[in-house]
Amino acid sequence: MNQLRLLPSRLGAQAVRLLAAHEVPVFGWRSRSSGPPATLPSSKDGGSSSYMEEMYFAWLENPRSVHKSWDNFFRKASEEASSGSAQPRPPSVVRDSRSAVSSRTKTSKLVEDHLAVQSLIRAYQIRGHHVAQLDPLGILDADLDSFVPSDLITTIDKLAFYDLQEADLDKEFQLPTTTFIGGSENTLSLREIIRRLENTYCQHIGLEFMFINDVEQCQWIRQKFETPGVMQFSSEEKRTLLARLVRSMRFEDFLARKWSSEKRFGLEGCEVMIPALKTIIDKSSEMGIENVILGMPHRGRLNVLANVIRKDLEQIFCQFDPKLEAADEGSGDVKYHLGMYHERINRVTNRNITLSLVANPSHLEAVDPVVQGKTKAEQFYRGDAQGKKVMSILVHGDAAFAGQGVVYETFHLSDLPSYTTNGTVHVVVNNQIGFTTDPRMARSSPYPTDVARVVNAPIFHVNADDPEAVIYVCSVAAEWRNTFNKDVVVDLVCYRRRGHNEMDEPMFTQPLMYKQIHRQVPVLKKYADKLIAEGTVTLQEFEEEIAKYDRICEEAYGRSKDKKILHIKHWLDSPWPGFFNVDGEPKSMTCPATGIPEDVLTHIGSVASSVPLEDFKIHTGLSRILRGRADMTKNRTVDWALAEYMAFGSLLKEGIHVRLSGQDVERGTFSHRHHVLHDQEVDRRTCVPMNHLWPDQAPYTVCNSSLSEYGVLGFELGYAMASPNALVLWEAQFGDFHNTAQCIIDQFISTGQAKWVRHNGIVLLLPHGMEGMGPEHSSARPERFLQMSNDDSDAYPAFTKDFEVSQLYDCNWIVVNCSTPANYFHVLRRQILLPFRKPLIIFTPKSLLRHPEAKSSFDQMVSGTSFQRVIPEDGAAAQAPEQVQRLIFCTGKVYYDLVKERSSQGLEEKVAITRLEQISPFPFDLIKQEAEKYPGAELAWCQEEHKNMGYYDYISPRFMTILRRTRPIWYVGRDPAAAPATGNRNTHLVSLKKFLDTAFNLQAFEGKTF
Repeated sequence: MNQLRLLPSRLGAQAVRLLAAHEVPVFGWRSRSSGPPATLPSSKDGGSSSYMEEMYFAWLENPRSVHKSWDNFFRKASEEASSGSAQPRPPSVVRDSRSAVSSRTKTSKLVEDHLAVQSLIRAYQIRGHHVAQLDPLGILDADLDSFVPSDLITTIDKLAFYDLQEADLDKEFQLPTTTFIGGSENTLSLREIIRRLENTYCQHIGLEFMFINDVEQCQWIRQKFETPGVMQFSSEEKRTLLARLVRSMRFEDFLARKWSSEKRFGLEGCEVMIPALKTIIDKSSEMGIENVILGMPHRGRLNVLANVIRKDLEQIFCQFDPKLEAADEGSGDVKYHLGMYHERINRVTNRNITLSLVANPSHLEAVDPVVQGKTKAEQFYRGDAQGKKVMSILVHGDAAFAGQGVVYETFHLSDLPSYTTNGTVHVVVNNQIGFTTDPRMARSSPYPTDVARVVNAPIFHVNADDPEAVIYVCSVAAEWRNTFNKDVVVDLVCYRRRGHNEMDEPMFTQPLMYKQIHRQVPVLKKYADKLIAEGTVTLQEFEEEIAKYDRICEEAYGRSKDKKILHIKHWLDSPWPGFFNVDGEPKSMTCPATGIPEDVLTHIGSVASSVPLEDFKIHTGLSRILRGRADMTKNRTVDWALAEYMAFGSLLKEGIHVRLSGQDVERGTFSHRHHVLHDQEVDRRTCVPMNHLWPDQAPYTVCNSSLSEYGVLGFELGYAMASPNALVLWEAQFGDFHNTAQCIIDQFISTGQAKWVRHNGIVLLLPHGMEGMGPEHSSARPERFLQMSNDDSDAYPAFTKDFEVSQLYDCNWIVVNCSTPANYFHVLRRQILLPFRKPLIIFTPKSLLRHPEAKSSFDQMVSGTSFQRVIPEDGAAAQAPEQVQRLIFCTGKVYYDLVKERSSQGLEEKVAITRLEQISPFPFDLIKQEAEKYPGAELAWCQEEHKNMGYYDYISPRFMTILRRTRPIWYVGRDPAAAPATGNRNTHLVSLKKFLDTAFNLQAFEGKTF
């Protein structure tokens, strides 16, 4: 029995669905008794075929005994099988005659042929892209495989796969409801069916969508691409497309002529990307989008800035002038990394559109989550919960899209409630090469876009040398995003006319490819010849369009020579109107006190210890926690969690949006926060008391993230870019887990302002502390953050009136390790009250969350109080500083170990302990005061981290500077090590005791030289 004969029994219920296309719906089928819906029986003589025959004989006996859909079907089948006889024979004759057997055989064959044709249609819908003509060069298969699926009719002999013959090509077949190739026709010949399927699925567009599990969405895509005549363009649309191609290509040609030896990462080979992006924006604008945020790599970036964002050409051209002086602070960045923000009228829709191209580093795909975060924030501030006003477009390279894990992380944020941007259009510039690496060595998947399948995003591959196909695909992609609010991928299969950059020689590694590229006719000439041949434009009109744009470029080039100064702020991707003065400077250099009225503290404390919703049953353990908060509020004290609650709550009262994101942040890794309460009896019923503080408060967002650091931290960074009037925090589950997001920290957070004049106030909460939990759950690696701090260890500062705020303004980020809940409260509030924005790195505690001594009084938080950069000794030693023999400086949790040990040894009068709360920028002024207060004391720095880690290498030269090298600062702590902490509990305790003994051994440094 051939494959087709086995089809009904193999498909089972699927065969039922296929038959449904012939107006035989599953839900309507009935047995002779008109009982419940029949199912396909499993039998030795053909399974579903037996059922069909049973229905046929029932119909012969009495057409009314079967559903009308069967009646219609068998009437048509009988007409064909009986050579035009429309009337069924009398039942008594049929039962006894041989003609009935013949009729049964013919009908069964007819049914199987229809099933076969439906399987054929489905095969093209699923696998047609494998034979689509996608490579403009004609030398590679886009899916890296020359295999042709056996169920596609690429040769006439393949009809046998479906038990069909050449003679069947001119037979008419009923079309199923799962295809639109018929247009207004319900039947087509097999020959025409195959022709139309090949035109749809096997030409210059390859479609991957049949893995989507939503039938409506699959039908939508089928209709957009299968309907005959859908890719028809008016003369005006063709002329617009040609004009955009002219601008795209002549821009690159102009740069190549003027600066032939400069790197610019041109778009040659994929010039169609410019009209592609403009089409996505046009269509989105037509559907109501007002704000588009773009992220892209370096290739083609200058072209996008010029012809999509519409940056002034002279500002682009002057970037090539080596004598151009920088006017802004910071180091700046290369021209093909810069961003831009521009509001303009969309000429196609005549509507306002805001375009923002986000600045990014060379680290490919790192910008993806940043763009998504900024998009989410813009949607939030506009109240655009459905993404109808704001959207994102991400442009990728083929090698990076397949190779960079952050792409996968970003996709997995796409449908999470607190991270979704309601769909992104991804455009892959598929050069079919990565720098010098062949695709066969760069990925294991057939296509570079296969990662998108994990979120059921349709993937539209298109030959980039067919501009009309590209434009149609991009229009459909934009419509898909704005209809279904889901991601979609457009894969522009193209080539790279030059090397990785203009100075690179690609023939070393891809000789055959580049021989073909050198012979390749540019897409502009191909398309212009086509339009001239069909009479849409004349040769003269085409040449005038080229001359017109060349003239624009020449005039801008002339103006660019007059520019002597580079203003990086003209390339800002996220301006904050009204926050700075007109020159982009802070409106003041002062920071108000960060304390708040006691009645506000009390009110927040009462809400934090209650459940605002009625009939809401919380866990009994949580009831104890809430009672503890109520007791602390009554006693005018706070622990770490309550101090954080009061910082957030007070900012919400002042209209500041607060967003806290990260792994398990709703409860807190250490079960201390509990900002989201869960009803113990009603599934998924939750309560966020922070949103019930005041009627007109700003909204609070707290959201558990996916198990991602790189993607989520990038997302929150982008979110913080959108507005200065929000406190955006990302918390690591443990501090050292931030190292999987090191790219975001190094390339965006640490350097963002220096490179792009972009302020950002993101807060990183990094749990840190040596507590015997092993090497992976101990250190947040403070040494790395301090190493990247830009304050000068050797420069003795001038202590002006505004030194504290000026120092913060000059730094690239702020690093703190608070030892009290009150100081944590103040530093969070200071982050918003400062007249500028800087990233804030906070090493947060673990054991201190419940330490009985780690509590603060309301007196340290009320109006008039502020963040303490240094907390000086306030005990017995401070009363008689001349008697003090040793002054220990420290930061964070180790303070409590030192205090306990000092007390046990009775050294309160001989040893003073001062806490460094703000580590960077270094509080030179306060450290100087403390050192001078104890002139006869030895100075020591004590840390629980190993000597080659932690803070010592940062603070030591700064102590030497402020002390003018007159007194040493001795080290007390663990010895150097490779791992941040031991995994052995006993070893941890032994090393702790050892350095505590050294800290209070007043003869420890006698005879030693510094």
